Amino acid sequence: MSTTTAIDDPAGLKTTRQRNNQPQQSEIPLPSPSISDVDSDSNKGDDHRDAHVKKAYGRTPDGTVFVVPETHDMVSQLLDPREPKNLSDYIVLGVLALHIWLAWAVPAPYNKYLLGFAFTFWRLAYNAGIGYLLTVQSKYTLLVTWARRLRAFEQPATNPRPWLYNLLKTELETKIPKDYKMDEAPIEYNTWLAFRRIVDLILMCDFVSYCLFAIVCAHTPEDEGLGMLLGRWVGGIALVGFNLWVKLDAHRVVKDYAWYWGDFFYLIEQELTFDGVFEMAPHPMYSIGYAGYYGISMMAASYDVLFISIAAHALQFVFLAFVENPHIEKTYNPPPPRLRAESEIGSQTEADALVTKELNGNSDIPQPVHNMIGSFDLFRVTDASSLIIVACFIALTVVTPTTRTYQTLAVVNAIFWRLWYSVGLGYILKKQSEKKMYTRHFLKFGESTGEAWRQWKGLYHISMILCHVSFLTACWKMYTYPEDWSYGSVLLKHVIGVSLIALQLWTSSSIYESLGEFGWFYGDFFFESPRPPTYNSIYRFLNNPERVLGAAGFWGLALITWSKAVFVMALVSQLLMLGFISFVEKPHMQKIYGQNLRKEAGLTKFVKKSLPAPVKRWQQGVDKVLDETKHFAEDFIDAALTRLSAGSSNFVKDTTALFHKPLRLSINRIDRDLAGYDPKHYKLSVEGEQLIAPDEKATRKESADARVPKDVKTKVFQYGAPIRVKWTAPANHSKKDWVGLYLVTDNRNRDFTEVPSLGRWIPTCRGQYDTTTDEGIVSYDEKVESEGVEGPLVQGEMVFEGDKLWWTQGVYEFRYHHHGKHNVMSISEPFEVRIPLVVKEGTELTIEEAENALLPIVRNCLDRDPEIAPETVDEPWGAHVERDGKYAERVVYAIREMFAIEFSPAVVPADGNVKKLAWRVVNGRIALAPYSMSLQSRRPPTPVADSYK
Repeated sequence: MSTTTAIDDPAGLKTTRQRNNQPQQSEIPLPSPSISDVDSDSNKGDDHRDAHVKKAYGRTPDGTVFVVPETHDMVSQLLDPREPKNLSDYIVLGVLALHIWLAWAVPAPYNKYLLGFAFTFWRLAYNAGIGYLLTVQSKYTLLVTWARRLRAFEQPATNPRPWLYNLLKTELETKIPKDYKMDEAPIEYNTWLAFRRIVDLILMCDFVSYCLFAIVCAHTPEDEGLGMLLGRWVGGIALVGFNLWVKLDAHRVVKDYAWYWGDFFYLIEQELTFDGVFEMAPHPMYSIGYAGYYGISMMAASYDVLFISIAAHALQFVFLAFVENPHIEKTYNPPPPRLRAESEIGSQTEADALVTKELNGNSDIPQPVHNMIGSFDLFRVTDASSLIIVACFIALTVVTPTTRTYQTLAVVNAIFWRLWYSVGLGYILKKQSEKKMYTRHFLKFGESTGEAWRQWKGLYHISMILCHVSFLTACWKMYTYPEDWSYGSVLLKHVIGVSLIALQLWTSSSIYESLGEFGWFYGDFFFESPRPPTYNSIYRFLNNPERVLGAAGFWGLALITWSKAVFVMALVSQLLMLGFISFVEKPHMQKIYGQNLRKEAGLTKFVKKSLPAPVKRWQQGVDKVLDETKHFAEDFIDAALTRLSAGSSNFVKDTTALFHKPLRLSINRIDRDLAGYDPKHYKLSVEGEQLIAPDEKATRKESADARVPKDVKTKVFQYGAPIRVKWTAPANHSKKDWVGLYLVTDNRNRDFTEVPSLGRWIPTCRGQYDTTTDEGIVSYDEKVESEGVEGPLVQGEMVFEGDKLWWTQGVYEFRYHHHGKHNVMSISEPFEVRIPLVVKEGTELTIEEAENALLPIVRNCLDRDPEIAPETVDEPWGAHVERDGKYAERVVYAIREMFAIEFSPAVVPADGNVKKLAWRVVNGRIALAPYSMSLQSRRPPTPVADSYK
């Protein structure tokens, strides 16, 4: 694939936690020492270390700057007798000793089950337990809040728990005897040090229980030859040694700060040089850093160890995806400030703008967003044709007998489509690069470059599907289901085969994520590239991932089927893929990018750096011979290629999510905490921005129980506008009371709330809940005159906006709840949120009218945030819209209700401002006329689907 549209990542480590170009949180100037200035020789004397180690500076979220003391790794502190020990060290060593004793004392096979359970427990404690703690710390700084609430680090004079203070002081200062005083360090750093002790226990027990499990499962297979035995142990030891080097080299780079997730607590002011293992693979500690698991599995010769290793490795990737990556994006890659003028838009949209101009003839027209990859739309001829062809392939595979004749036909069919995919399409691209052959064909008939590009995408897409489906059908014909999975290496072949298939799927996904639609379909063969190639994601490590990993799945299928024919197919696919890269992609890239192309990828540079001098000289000579051979073959194949005719066809599918309202059961409970509280003393009132000239028709969404038993007119508020809630309660009300927003039809019981609030709630008082930032509280517990009421009353005010609101039309109510539970003390009057229909039947819509109607609604959908919401129709909205899909979903929902036209959420970030969005709306209505108005008049009430998200 071409690398022309890979999004630039200057540091090259978009998803690496340890990148430290942190946003400034204070204006205090700080020195920024390089990691290279820190002496890594931990065996030198203390005086020598003091002379060479430069201090690192940390910064807490409130801007406090402090000197970060030097710490050491877990293993040396725990096992080195020269290092000081404390109570937690002895606890960890005692738990490890208990595991070892269980492995020795419990008879087989019970020791295997017991240690397997122990490893599962510690692995879940790692991925789920530590993952939860880090998540709540990242979102709510909850660990620091707990430490502050417990006064864990306050001196005994003001600490109600002096024993806890003394214990922590001894524990932490013993581990860092120099440069650290617990009383002088910020609470964030102290909390991190305490968190480290929990991590030490879990990680050490996780590793030791795994090793013990492997030991008790280890055995020598029957009839195993000496060669296999030596190969198994040599390979296993090599993988374990490689794993050890990966961990040590990663720790050399990131130090304890990132090893223990320090940036979840504070940020460090120093630059890190990511070399060594970080040039080899993405997330090396979680990817290649688990190679030792498979080495131990080889030495143990146990499928039990292998499968538990795979499960543990998979859990580590889940931890990465759901814990680390969100924090990385939040901390190191926040959305840039909103651009105030469209002219400020940078080069990241140049490729898309270029394609849009060619497709539409006008760069001001919004760009299409219906991508070929990632969407399946049966209304698109490519997708419909592909579905029919694939269905025919599958049907023929299933109904035909598995005889030698049909197996041969399946293999020949697969090789034919691979030849077409690599040689046929390669020839078209080669001529397109040299003479614009494909584009000239369409220009000859009065078409445009945009039409040539569309047809090419369809041709390439359907050819790719046919190539892979034909390969799979041939494998199906050649595959024989094993009668005995324990025989020989049958199970091992399947495990390795599935792993190789998963590797290829991940590679393809990473390539598309980096290149986008433009690069995936070789857009720079059709349009001039607006900028030089950039290398991020998987391209940071490999110049062309397909060359190395693009055929991994084919070899995986060959292992699973264990068929000579499939091995031949995999070999042909691999060779044709390499030929396509060498004779089509690479010459074109050199032609259009020239000196801007990177000579060596990160992995190549690392390997060459590690080679001895004689091997380097030999490698340079081999490279020279290979280059000459390649040029000769290039000329020969170019002269021998024959012209192939191209046909096109495409495939896609549209899926609709159906939400089914579940049956809800309510249980009425009388809580003892309610004793002494009278619901009559509680009151809620609601204020919001009224909808101008609201429709007087009935909403049809109020139940009989939900109507207020007095003569009131239901308020109608604007869609997405903030809603202010004022509450009144007795002065002795619970400080954990809270107010939630609900659809009136969601709760049949007026005394007890039956459904969760889904985050749409605000506490009445500050500082009572750990997992909320108290955003939305305006005031609370203000005294108010209480005429005719026994006892004093207090009042407060809060604002529901943004994610606290429902983003669908409907009739809603606020409910006041008691003491953090769901007992209802008061219910507000129902109110309606409505989006006005902009165009009535029989009238036309102008672009100016659409702009005027859209601007306030779009501002509401973007939370009226100055960094996101535009002030005028020409201003672009902030980058948050592209990163967080919720904003686009709100906007397209509002457009559907206002203009009776439905858009995909992808159009919102693609258009970039209200002006282009209005143009799309108007032209969409023109295209649908006269159906749009008739559809609007027949449109049923909008289902409230958002409540089930």
